[in-house]
Amino acid sequence: MAKQRKVRCAVIGLGMGRHHAQNYSACPDSELYALCDIDEKRLKPLAEEMGVKKTYSSAEDLAADRKVDAVSVALPNFLHAPISIMMLEAGKHVMCEKPMATTVEEAEAMQAAARKSGRKFMMHFNTRFTPASLYIKSLVKKGLVGDVYHARTIWHRRQGIPGVGGWFTIKEKSGGGPLIDIGVHRIDLALWLMGHPRPVAVSGATFAKFGPKLPGDAGKVFSVEDFASGYVRFDNGATLSIETSWASFCERREDMSTIIFGDKGGAEHGNLGEGYEMGVKLIHTVKGQQKVEIFKTMPPPKENAQSHFVHCIQKNRTPMASAKHGVFVQKILNGLYESAETGREARM
Repeated sequence: MAKQRKVRCAVIGLGMGRHHAQNYSACPDSELYALCDIDEKRLKPLAEEMGVKKTYSSAEDLAADRKVDAVSVALPNFLHAPISIMMLEAGKHVMCEKPMATTVEEAEAMQAAARKSGRKFMMHFNTRFTPASLYIKSLVKKGLVGDVYHARTIWHRRQGIPGVGGWFTIKEKSGGGPLIDIGVHRIDLALWLMGHPRPVAVSGATFAKFGPKLPGDAGKVFSVEDFASGYVRFDNGATLSIETSWASFCERREDMSTIIFGDKGGAEHGNLGEGYEMGVKLIHTVKGQQKVEIFKTMPPPKENAQSHFVHCIQKNRTPMASAKHGVFVQKILNGLYESAETGREARM
């Protein structure tokens, strides 16, 4: 059997996109073929560093390059939908950074464009590809937790308001604050562990207690929340509680935790200390006695998000983090913001 050629990949947006580029470059089944960014001071040095000869300063020019098979869209949130749709219509497979979009309508348009194009579309829900996430998922698949009826997911930062004055803190460009920025990761992880029940109703609250008080002109461009909380009900009767913040009087500098409650056990995915090293805890019954197992060392993943995407293209498989999953998360995000604004539960 002839060996399949490498998938020619491109990355547009070289902030977070730098990590996409590094993973494509390291994958033996892909070629990091092109980079695209409007900032020449960011584009040229990275291209030289990674040995990439094709560079573009416009999305239109990148879309027109017929040699590009797949594109990672790692741009500000308000550009996810138009650029992803442009690339799909140009015949490219697309991986989109989180969140999928800023509105449900945009997310559904992206899903429709992917269907119409026949190309692969994958969300960059990269938290799923870490050792701790894959391990806790394996425990759920083994039935050690049983039927999950509730989950609690949080990501709190003590001080972590990003890029004030840039797009992160402008609602029209970001779609929101920590809920749509970092909370999206924990929401996706919870949904994945719960088996993706369909959300039917959400209640949310948002607060901006610190951002508007930033010194100088910084606070004037702070039109998002710095704390959000919410509650989700699903079609199978299960529920999910959510908390996330960029700034709050919390004990730990970074506090990440996703806990699932089942009828046979419970499991927690959370950070060790205050950094990004993750551990897993399983609480279940063994021979009639409740047992707590703590896992700090877990098998390394066979794939990262980018290599998984490449293999889905080569083997014609549906990506693990699909457009459908992206839309589910988007509905929860926008429902929480709607509920916070109206003071009423938002129905899906």
